[in-house]
Amino acid sequence: MEELEGKVAYITGGSKGIGLGIAAVLLEKGMRVAITGRSEKALGEAVQALGGGEILPLVSDVSKAGQEREAIARVLDRWGRLDVVVANAGVGHFAPIDSLGEEAWQQMLDTNLTGVYNTLRAALPALKESKGYYITIASLAGTNFFASGAGYNATKFGVVGFTQAVMLDLRPHGIKVSTIMPGSVATHFNNHTPSAKDAWKIQPGDIGLLVLDLLQMHPRTLPSKIEVRPTRPDLK
Repeated sequence: MEELEGKVAYITGGSKGIGLGIAAVLLEKGMRVAITGRSEKALGEAVQALGGGEILPLVSDVSKAGQEREAIARVLDRWGRLDVVVANAGVGHFAPIDSLGEEAWQQMLDTNLTGVYNTLRAALPALKESKGYYITIASLAGTNFFASGAGYNATKFGVVGFTQAVMLDLRPHGIKVSTIMPGSVATHFNNHTPSAKDAWKIQPGDIGLLVLDLLQMHPRTLPSKIEVRPTRPDLK
């Protein structure tokens, strides 16, 4: 089993939702964790919510390659290494194609798809050095299309394809690459407010445990694509 204490993780979109859930689990295992987001206020609240451990909050917009390079540089300045990158940041706009505006379309492309590229490119030299792990958080929307999901589907299909191709590129360097494709997760995504009615959904910490399972997998074994969904559908 892989020893995680003292290793360094970088989580985009780590100030809330799935990213925050992953950060909490990794901190409990003694990892040093950098979390990023676009809001300094939200990052401060996340640090308070996490409650302890070695945490580095960083303001960075994944759609901006320069900001991701600067954020990774700060991680390396602080801890001198980088072992795990979780590309989690994402946005969603849902509308029929005749009312899906250019701005919404472009924001999803820039954040959901170009963002995972920017993060990996910034982190790649350090991951080659550590023979680390790169994980993208995609979605079941990356294989299952739905009405009013044209833009979101396009980006998540892209994330899945990107990650699987990258997995083949990076295996010779000793870097593991996986994509996690969750179904319904109880988060604030798309302005949703989680409540007791969301108890049937996957919880952010569940995805954190799944990331932990990947990191503790035997080095010879690579689950490259993981679909995860609630055990049962919503019983309204």
